[in-house]
Amino acid sequence: MFTLDTPLARIAGIGPGFLAKLKHLGVATIGDLLYHFPTRYEDFSQIYRIADLEPGQHATIQGTVEEITTRRTWQKHFIVVEATVRDDSGSTRIIWFNQPYIKNILRPGRLANFSGKVAVSQDELYLSHPTFEPVSGDARDETRHTARLVPIYPETRGLTSKGIRYLIQPILKGLARPPEWLPGAALRMNRLPELHHALQDVHFPERIEDALAAKRRFAFEDLFLLQLENFAQKMKLARTRAVQIKTDIPLLKRIIAELPFALTASQKRSLWEILQDLEKGRPMNRLLQGDVGSGKTVVAALAAISAAENGRETAIMAPTEVLARQHFETFKKLFSHISAVREPKIALMTASDTKLFYENGLESPVKKGELREKVRRGEIPIVIGTHALLEESVRFKSLGLVVIDEQHRFGVEQRAALSRDARSGRRAKATFTPHFLSMSATPIPRTLMLTVFGDLDISTITELPAGRKNIVTKIVAPENRPKAYEFIREQIARGRQAFVICPRIEKPEQDGAEKSFRAREWSALEVKSVKEEFEKLSTTVFPDLRVAMLHGQMPASSKTRRGLASGGKPNKEQVMRDFKDGATDVLVSTSVIEVGVDVPNAVIMMIEGAERFGLAQLYQFRGRVGRGEHQSFCFLFTESGAKSTHERLRAIVEAKNGFELAEIDLKLRGPGEFLGERQTGLPDIAMRGLQDVELIKASRASALRVIQEDQHLNRYPALQLKLAEFQKKLHLE
Repeated sequence: MFTLDTPLARIAGIGPGFLAKLKHLGVATIGDLLYHFPTRYEDFSQIYRIADLEPGQHATIQGTVEEITTRRTWQKHFIVVEATVRDDSGSTRIIWFNQPYIKNILRPGRLANFSGKVAVSQDELYLSHPTFEPVSGDARDETRHTARLVPIYPETRGLTSKGIRYLIQPILKGLARPPEWLPGAALRMNRLPELHHALQDVHFPERIEDALAAKRRFAFEDLFLLQLENFAQKMKLARTRAVQIKTDIPLLKRIIAELPFALTASQKRSLWEILQDLEKGRPMNRLLQGDVGSGKTVVAALAAISAAENGRETAIMAPTEVLARQHFETFKKLFSHISAVREPKIALMTASDTKLFYENGLESPVKKGELREKVRRGEIPIVIGTHALLEESVRFKSLGLVVIDEQHRFGVEQRAALSRDARSGRRAKATFTPHFLSMSATPIPRTLMLTVFGDLDISTITELPAGRKNIVTKIVAPENRPKAYEFIREQIARGRQAFVICPRIEKPEQDGAEKSFRAREWSALEVKSVKEEFEKLSTTVFPDLRVAMLHGQMPASSKTRRGLASGGKPNKEQVMRDFKDGATDVLVSTSVIEVGVDVPNAVIMMIEGAERFGLAQLYQFRGRVGRGEHQSFCFLFTESGAKSTHERLRAIVEAKNGFELAEIDLKLRGPGEFLGERQTGLPDIAMRGLQDVELIKASRASALRVIQEDQHLNRYPALQLKLAEFQKKLHLE
């Protein structure tokens, strides 16, 4: 007998070559194989009489081979295998191409099932390239590939669904009944099949209803474990101590009154939720989400001021140096309006040599070591930077709040790194953990809030600041490209600026990814390279304008044309500074520009190959414009004529806000666009379950009931082991 832990290498008949192919699919044990679920089923369960076949039909017939021959075509040198098969209603021809071995299997007089599509030629019906299976009778349990619901699996080169079916059926017969680890109450309340039956039904179901019930059970499994993990993390965090950061309400009101703009209602609500968390003795673990330009940074800044007034430091981490510097500039501008508190010291700390220190309205450079020493002594209440803040040499004296931009989670190791003792550099002896606030302009669909992000408390800013104009968004067909260029030229003549976004830095080499596309397909995709687009725009389309280039792999110096403020070869920071200062008219960039860049004078966002981006990412790009007083425009360029492409792009044209768009994107492209494909450790079936609201609610209710009854799962040893396995493969950080 086999168990789920039995290595496939121990199964007789599976050679090294087959094992290597299975390993490519991530399959090494019987459990791995049985959890390699079919993606769909072909229904060949009904056996048709030959006389009842119809053109175009997918059908199974059962008949006796009367004759079988092979011949070679003289034009294309194909080997054609042709058989005549008869049942009690008549006979038909069956044809295969380039499979001469079939003649050695289907000898005259052999009874077999044949499943495939019915074709017609010169008024004669025949089966073209069907799956076949010799049988000794009509017993359903003898068949794997015909006369039943036939499972179709994810495949890899040299490993077909037929090969996987050959392997799985005898393994299921020899499998010892696996222990059931889901609590009985969860099975009963959610009407889920037991594991033993579910494994049988997902691979070789008698009815499609059985297959769907089995798949529902397996999707429930991972959602249930994910919910248990979320509740466990929340309870663990609740047992951790954090410093209490008290809110001075009168002072806060004076500060808000001095701001050069009014906070929206949802900004006030989100700020209050954050401040209430900071006053608790356990660490805040909150996500602040809001549309691009909704004012998340000012909310974080006010929380940082509250921490500073309590003698605690705030670390603000951005994903890029460009965005870190922008946050630094935003904080400087914001604090210049506030007199209710003594203007706090701010530092910018990145991996580059540029280190800035700001105090009393003056900005000055400071040496790297000197800045770290000031941070160690607790002299700088607000430190803004990149992941350089996690370096071992960076030590905070009394870190109270961590704000991280465009990363939904902050890992345990990252928290520990920031909690190092300022003197020894070791993990702080005190058990205080910093409060954590994440900011994201990528709205999270409701189903993901309940599951993958279920361990976070979420605050949402739903409104844009007063006075913001809607961005005019248009899909531009290839024939209208010259008109779009002329419109851009007109806007630049009025003193405005434009972004141009390209999906890739350079076209793949001939011996690389391009080989995976036929030339016609590659041409249709028209994936733009930044370098090609930069050369075209700067030399052909806009030779009289100032065009610059920016991308994530750009070296220390970069080509730009006409009018750079520095007159030299700038780095990425210089390119952005020139664009912000108006020294560049058109900035050609990759998606490095997606997050956080703020240039109020830029009013045009032109996106090449728009079909290559997810809707959430397109929405982020569009949010780079519309930040000033002038009307802004977003042009979506696509060479694709596919209806599905235009339907998807229409969604961003018509969506009222990012939250509505996020739900559409989830339906169209799945959770992988939000989580990163293969970045969560969740199997495909659970990823699809993330779109099933009712199943999510059911798994959440069952997990909550279990964790409330038995916090440490002592009554569920099998579940304990399963959760430990799940935690190892899960990596949501």
